[in-house]
Amino acid sequence: MMFCVLLLSVFVVSLLLTYVLRRYALANSLIDVPNSRSSHTLPTPRGGGVAIVVSFLVMLPVSYYTQLIDFPAMAGLSGAGALVAILGFTDDHGHVAAKWRLLGHFLAAGWALYWLGSEVQISLLGWLLDWTWFTSLFFSIYLVWMLNLYNFMDGIDGLASVEAITVCLSACLVYWVSGHLELAWLPLLLAGAVWGFLCWNFPPARIFMGDAGSGFLGLIIGLLTIIACAKAPELLWCWLILLGVFIVDATWTLAQRLLRGDKIYEAHRSHAYQYASRHYGSHKIVVYGVLAINLLWLAPLALLTAIGVLPGVVALLVAYIPLVFIAKKYNAGMLEVPG
Repeated sequence: MMFCVLLLSVFVVSLLLTYVLRRYALANSLIDVPNSRSSHTLPTPRGGGVAIVVSFLVMLPVSYYTQLIDFPAMAGLSGAGALVAILGFTDDHGHVAAKWRLLGHFLAAGWALYWLGSEVQISLLGWLLDWTWFTSLFFSIYLVWMLNLYNFMDGIDGLASVEAITVCLSACLVYWVSGHLELAWLPLLLAGAVWGFLCWNFPPARIFMGDAGSGFLGLIIGLLTIIACAKAPELLWCWLILLGVFIVDATWTLAQRLLRGDKIYEAHRSHAYQYASRHYGSHKIVVYGVLAINLLWLAPLALLTAIGVLPGVVALLVAYIPLVFIAKKYNAGMLEVPG
C-alpha cells in the first residue's frame, strides 16, 4: 500500500507543480521564443522540468525511511541530481559558461560515484572487469555524456519525457525477468515524476522541460545504470540497449559535427529526430516512432540479454546497427540545406 501511495504522490506533485511553474513562467515572461534553430513555431513557457526534479528529490528521503532504497542511493542521487539541476536552472535563467557547466557535471559525477561506484564491475563476454580506475573513469564519462546528450535530445515536444518513461518501465520488466525486482523502485519513481510533467509536455507542449530537467534526467538515468551494474554487471548492457535511440542519435550527430569542425557547444537542429520532425511536419509522429522502437525492438533485446539468451555486447550491436542506419537516413549531424 505504501508503495502505491508514494508512486501516486510523486505523479500528483509533478503534475501540480508543472501547472504552477507554467503560471510562473507566463507571469515572468520565461518564454522560449522560436528562432532559426528551434523545432517549435509558437512561443512556449520553459522550465517545467523543475517539477520532475523537485518531486523526485523530495521522494528520495521518504523512500529511504520506508526502506525502499539504501542511504548511499539517497545520498548519491540527491547530491548529484541537485547540483546538476541548479546548474541547469541557472543556465535556463541566464548563462553559465560551458567550462563551468562541464566542471559542475564532473563534480556531480564524482559525488555520485563516491557513494555508488565502489562495487561496480563491468561484464564483458563473461569476463568481469573490476579495475577501479577504469570503471571510475568509464562511468564518470558515461554520466557526463548522458546528462549532456539528454539535453541535446530534448528538442521536440514530449520526446525526452517519453524516452525516460519507456526506458524506466522497460528496465523494471528486465529486473522482473532477471530476478532483481528490488531494483525497480527508483525507475518507477522517476517514471512517475516524468509522467506528471508529460501531461503538460505531450505534443503540442504547453511547457518545455528546460536544461534543469533534461540534464537531471540524463544524470539520474545514468545513475540508475550504475546502481543496476553494482548489483549485476550484465545489467549495464540492458540499460545501454534500452537507451539506444538517444545514445546513437546524439553520439552519431556529435561525431559528424566534430569531423566537420563545428563548434559543438553551439545550438543546432541537426539531430536525426529533428530532421524527422521537419520531414513529417509533426513532433507527435516522431515521439510515437521512438516509443515503438523502444518497446518493440530495444526492450525485447534487453530482455533476451537479461535472461542470458544473448551476450550483452552482441545484443548491443544488434540493437544499434539499425539505429545507425536510421540516423544516417535522417541526415543526423549534416548541415541543413535552406529550402
